[in-house]
Amino acid sequence: MKIEAIKKKAFEIIEPCDDKNKIGKIVDMFIVILIIVNIVIIVAETFDFFNNSNIFHIIEIFSIVIFTVEYAIRIWTSDLMAPEQNKFVVRIKYIFSFMALIDLFAILPFYIPLFIPYDLLVIRSLRIARLLRFFKVNRYTKTFATIGAVFKKKASQLISSAIIIFLLLLITSVLMYEVEHKVQPEKFANAFSSIWWTISTITTVGYGDIYPVTTLGQVLSSVISFLSIGLIAIPSGIISAGFVEQVESEKDKSEDAHNEKCFCPYCGHNLQK
Repeated sequence: MKIEAIKKKAFEIIEPCDDKNKIGKIVDMFIVILIIVNIVIIVAETFDFFNNSNIFHIIEIFSIVIFTVEYAIRIWTSDLMAPEQNKFVVRIKYIFSFMALIDLFAILPFYIPLFIPYDLLVIRSLRIARLLRFFKVNRYTKTFATIGAVFKKKASQLISSAIIIFLLLLITSVLMYEVEHKVQPEKFANAFSSIWWTISTITTVGYGDIYPVTTLGQVLSSVISFLSIGLIAIPSGIISAGFVEQVESEKDKSEDAHNEKCFCPYCGHNLQK
């Protein structure tokens, strides 16, 4: 089999496949299961009982080999995504794409200590980058694609609501500082100290480590609490509406694609009859 034929076959397997490509579906399922296993191991390693487990180390090596091979194949076959363009340019664009960077950073923490053998804190901290493997699931499910589409479509509305919340945060912090500073100089030392109280109040967390003691401060806190309930609900409503719209849009596209397959594009005859 020629190299180009092998490349095309590999591309069809690793890229999102249709229902007829059984090998592609098996590979997708295998990668998803491997990613989930890696995430479970990362959590399990935080327990002393599982720490430094040989089984986990073997799975880590096996996963790195699979993810590295997958990353290399994706770069090798990336030029097939735009065959009419220059192969080198297409590969460079792919290497710096979001998902390609996720793939790279997911395996990088394993290779860096091989070249920098010192037990540096920075190198050890890079191990947390293994959690980025979770985002590799984005290739094999439409969930993250749907979430991304919703946030992209509702970006302007979400930014507007975020600006309003930020203004409320800023104004409230300054007001609370002016009201409580003289009574609690250690708690409300400056506007930044007030910001922590405002954030915990607006988000309805209320840790209780800092709170107003003056009558005016308590009244102001009550007003802010009621206002924050409505303001925090705005982004939630925007996102919820966005999900409904996105689901309906994807449903319509699916029905249109189905209708195109069922009817002749020239005469309109129902091909299923």
